[in-house]
Amino acid sequence: MPSTYLLAIDQGTTNCRAIIFDANLRQVTVHELPLQQSYPKPGWVEQDAEEMFDKTLACCREALKKTNITARDIAGIGISNQRETTIIWDKTTDKPIYPAIVWQDRRTSGLCKKLEQNKIASQLQKKTGLLLDPYFSATKIMWILDHVPDARARAERGDLLFGTVDCFLLWKLTGGKVHATDITNAARTLLFNICEQCWDKEILAAFNIPSAILPNVRDNAVDFGTTTLLGDTAIPIAGMAGDQQAATIGQACFQHGTAKVTFGTGGFLVLNTGDSILHSANNLLSTIAYRINGETAYALEGSFFAAGVTVKWLRDTLKIIKTAAETELLAKMLDHNSGVYLVPAFTGLGAPYWEPDAHAAIFGLSRSSGPEQFARAALESVAYQTRDLIDAMTADFPTGITTLQVDGGMAANNWLLQFLADMLNIHITRPACIETSAMGVACLAGLQTGVFSSLEDIARHRKVGREFKPEMNATERDQLYKGWQEAVRQLLV
Repeated sequence: MPSTYLLAIDQGTTNCRAIIFDANLRQVTVHELPLQQSYPKPGWVEQDAEEMFDKTLACCREALKKTNITARDIAGIGISNQRETTIIWDKTTDKPIYPAIVWQDRRTSGLCKKLEQNKIASQLQKKTGLLLDPYFSATKIMWILDHVPDARARAERGDLLFGTVDCFLLWKLTGGKVHATDITNAARTLLFNICEQCWDKEILAAFNIPSAILPNVRDNAVDFGTTTLLGDTAIPIAGMAGDQQAATIGQACFQHGTAKVTFGTGGFLVLNTGDSILHSANNLLSTIAYRINGETAYALEGSFFAAGVTVKWLRDTLKIIKTAAETELLAKMLDHNSGVYLVPAFTGLGAPYWEPDAHAAIFGLSRSSGPEQFARAALESVAYQTRDLIDAMTADFPTGITTLQVDGGMAANNWLLQFLADMLNIHITRPACIETSAMGVACLAGLQTGVFSSLEDIARHRKVGREFKPEMNATERDQLYKGWQEAVRQLLV
């Protein structure tokens, strides 16, 4: 019998997991481990890249151990990862020269302001689809090369390698044989020209980044090498995509105009724009959804930085809940929000505001405000931020979005999804499996190894779990959203 199981590595910001799927994309087993983050200074967010790899490997081994499945039974491995997070390592020792600088990190805000004076700044959006912001990898690379002793000289000699998390995991899994990334991760660095689909020499020169450190860029479903770290059989690594593009694939958003939003640490709305690059006039990003067999699908994306991390703040810092699920119970206890609004700009505001120096604030508190108000305000903030993105995206894409597919950890919260449907006034669908980033790279690995024959074959396997339809009247919807807009306005004054 041919190998038909698929192993998906889902390396996120706060945890990593390994999920095994069968040939019908049914989840067989999962193993998950938490990841640590450190905050050396306000606005700085770092992680230990070696911990990322060690826990990824441990998750894969434990997932296999939980079943009778062995390395011989795995047709292929897919890797999904937190995007933009930046790692530079010594290619001889495999040791990172500095902790991974996480996508949320805002330390290069001042550098971005300085770079605005460079003539390349006016060309960045056209070339890369992105904006000059600390969110992306480029200024993180610059910071490491400028602040780690001898790093720039070592990089120019070809002794150092750069990669986003996918690239570092691939390097380690293949025993240092493959230094490569996929096109969706490359497209999030601010160094990759999405029109010409190559590293941009002009941007590299302007940012003083040596091309020698950059990985090879490949399609999403190709041969990325093999690993022998999971058993006595070499397993092909056959699919790779940044987490949001992976979720787009997992949600089968293969048609022009289809959209999904993922609520993980942050919130990420992606709209498939087909074979055309749609440049936003409303501070959204143009990016690559996927490239398969050399054919590229583009996307319009809007991201905000605080979704699940806001609930984590309630749990770990304020300690007003013990589990994320409690937010749903607390929110249900209230008939209205009592005028309390939380703007969770813990690491600045993302799209469509792009204010990296903004700070979180809560408005409308009274002596009667308690855990219920905080929990509801936290959940509502996710829906309001999504509304901000939907409104901006609709302005760029006049045909609009009539149905939105939702996934990620917070998609398990029924109260949130009903409020989201009410606030957006559109139909929300949740898949049977909300781990769509993992499912997406399993699909890519299956496509490359022959488990699936086509994108249409993958789409046939997608199953809807539950639907949510708008119930709120327009007056209440508008009043609630105006309250949010006023809270944001006060924050940005």
